[in-house]
Amino acid sequence: MSAQRSGRLGVGIVGAGRVGPILGAALAGAGHAIVGISAVSEASRERAGAILPGVPILDVPAILERSELVILAVPDDELVALVAGLAATSSWQPGQLVLHTAPGFGVGVLEPALKAGAIPLAVHPALSFTGMSMDLSRLAETYFAVTAPAPVLPIAQALVVEMGGEPIVIDEEDRPAYGEAIATATAFSRSIVGQAAGILSNIGVESPGAFLGSLVRSAVDDALRTATTTGSADLSGLLDSSQRAAFDQEDGE
Repeated sequence: MSAQRSGRLGVGIVGAGRVGPILGAALAGAGHAIVGISAVSEASRERAGAILPGVPILDVPAILERSELVILAVPDDELVALVAGLAATSSWQPGQLVLHTAPGFGVGVLEPALKAGAIPLAVHPALSFTGMSMDLSRLAETYFAVTAPAPVLPIAQALVVEMGGEPIVIDEEDRPAYGEAIATATAFSRSIVGQAAGILSNIGVESPGAFLGSLVRSAVDDALRTATTTGSADLSGLLDSSQRAAFDQEDGE
């Protein structure tokens, strides 16, 4: 690894789903160097090329070897095996920053990397990503859940600010509940809008999505204004397995 001047980092990204390339582009805009990204499918390769032109597509061991900051932007159900597998091959480097974006995990999932001397950070942007360049401007209005050991918490917070976001500290023990809140909000929003659009389409309304736009945005704005810090109702039990699976795979390749 070669250090960048003025505190700039060499950043490697594991996962070219909807989230990884966008965070990479945001950090590149802040002056960090993107040294490589892993991409498996043809769609992910195309996405990486469009969002991060000129950034080499590398295998994961090469990314870890070259990077001072490694971003693990993979679905929740792949993260545990990925971190453990990389630890088994002695890929982590002492002093290397390792950041994952899974909402439901804190830094505990990065324990194998920590044991190898890496510095664990859990940073989740509370945004439904499209994987397109429009997401970059949307980051400026986005809160990021940040979990990290106290001595390095300022590093995670600084990275969020550099990406244009607002860091909110979530305690390690609260990450599962945070992940549940994010999955619930995302899945229900999509499900309810989809059902309403389907009903309108069945009665002959053209472009039901556009028709519902102002209504849904105003309704959500009203709900957010009146929401309390604990939520107005406990709907977590209504999130079925298929909805959760769809959310968990959002950043898959």
